[in-house]
Amino acid sequence: MTVEPKTVTAAEPLAKFSDPDRTAKGEPRAAVALTRLDTLWINTGTLCNITCRNCYIESSPSNDRLAYITAAEVAPFLVEAQARGTREIAFTGGEPFLNPEFETILTETLERGFETLVLTNAMAPMQRPGVRAWLLNLRQRFGDKLSLRVSLDHATEARHDEERGPGAFAKAVEGTDWLSGNGFRLAIAGRTCWGESHEDGIGGYAKLFNERGWRLDAYAPRDLVLFPEMDGSIDVPEITPACWGILNISPDAMMCASSRMVVKRKDAAAPAVLPCTLLPYDERFEMGATLSDSARADGGMFDHGAVKLAHPHCSRFCVLGGGACS
Repeated sequence: MTVEPKTVTAAEPLAKFSDPDRTAKGEPRAAVALTRLDTLWINTGTLCNITCRNCYIESSPSNDRLAYITAAEVAPFLVEAQARGTREIAFTGGEPFLNPEFETILTETLERGFETLVLTNAMAPMQRPGVRAWLLNLRQRFGDKLSLRVSLDHATEARHDEERGPGAFAKAVEGTDWLSGNGFRLAIAGRTCWGESHEDGIGGYAKLFNERGWRLDAYAPRDLVLFPEMDGSIDVPEITPACWGILNISPDAMMCASSRMVVKRKDAAAPAVLPCTLLPYDERFEMGATLSDSARADGGMFDHGAVKLAHPHCSRFCVLGGGACS
């Protein structure tokens, strides 16, 4: 009898970012532990009054994949965050001022003593007379505990409107004029997707701030943050533990070392905790329904609450891009 030789097939190569524990090259994957819960992000819902060309979360007037979170759903997270000594609660969207319960949510957050950050495009939803009235009331009651960061993708009208549509720059500037004129603690968020040098980008904002009379320093990171572009078509390397030394950065500097984010998926029974603002739709990164659950998350993308950097955004935006939303 003739025995056919056994055929040995090579294991299928791993796709990049697909395996929680190892890179496509078979190297161990880096992970980041939560060292402190300094900032808790809450997504108010993905609906927005405009559609931007390169919105990482794909917000639009029709995208409700993340539903409006309610005040009752937010309240337990505020209690947990307070018990953990969290300094800041930050709200993002979509456009937070579209959420019908945002006044209640924002007021309760401030009443609990948190520093509170709201990301907004400063356009029509924020400029409604009723919204302006309660914002002025919150400003009077809580002063600089309330901060608003306005999205101005570029310091020029042409490039901002290239991203956000005709007339967007003028409307955002109008809203920012109102915030500045009424003494709100203010910051600006821009983008770096036009190939400008860092110096030219900041210089453009410095000129704009001076022209508008906004009390902001373009050279101060507290007043102006320029986010790296999150172009999904660009191939990025995976991050291993050796990268920390090679790049001379600490895992403690990563966003997921000091923050978590709460989202409410459409039709979900309850909100879910995620590592950060950049992974709203990848259900592999859900850490549980409470902050306590997230600290114990184990298996898959987590190691007892530590986040395995198994997503391109971890490399593109945070480790290599140096970005941080707080």
